[in-house]
Amino acid sequence: MLRPTLSCRAAALIGSPEFRFCDRHPLTRRPVRRRRRSGKPVTAESSVQPPAEARVVLDARDITRALTRISHEILERNKGAGDLVLLGIPSRGVPLARRIAERITAVEGVEVPVGALDVTMYRDDLRKHPARGPQPTEIPPGGLDGRTVVLVDDVLYSGRTVRAALDAMNDLGRPDVVRLAVLVDRGHRELPIRADHVGKNLPSSRSERVMVRLEELDGLEGVWLA
Repeated sequence: MLRPTLSCRAAALIGSPEFRFCDRHPLTRRPVRRRRRSGKPVTAESSVQPPAEARVVLDARDITRALTRISHEILERNKGAGDLVLLGIPSRGVPLARRIAERITAVEGVEVPVGALDVTMYRDDLRKHPARGPQPTEIPPGGLDGRTVVLVDDVLYSGRTVRAALDAMNDLGRPDVVRLAVLVDRGHRELPIRADHVGKNLPSSRSERVMVRLEELDGLEGVWLA
């Protein structure tokens, strides 16, 4: 049987195909959950439809309006699109970042670099939650040094994902400014982290689930609370 020439941690960090040989997560030693060989990627919430009792918080039009508003807020805060980079946090932060970039381009007439920043190896709560296989990190040409980086995610909850994103980014470059844009802020922060741009503030209890579905990954569009 072939074995990886890279360590499991190194293969995971760079998104190497050799990570497929690693049966256990390099930090937690728990079994690694992998994507299906065909079809859309399996995520924590994309394998099932929202339950019948779930309440619609945002429909497709609401999401469109929220992302348009966030795009204008980013431009106003940054005074244009100069030196701007959008980094989506997988999985749903990546298509959201691309949509925001498209809206900024439509206004400014310049293409905004978009990348992906996987934070799996930097999380501090891996022992509490099942580990998934890391996804590739993609940094746009030109890097992050001296740029204004906007991290994009679907839901802001405890803040631990964002903290992990900041740690991951520090290993890749030193931006001048880092800001955070999220589609939904549901509260219950465990760390002193606040979003700069929010599509929807959603009061919720810890026992409730916020389910985001995006057409690119799930084949349907909306945000539900159950």
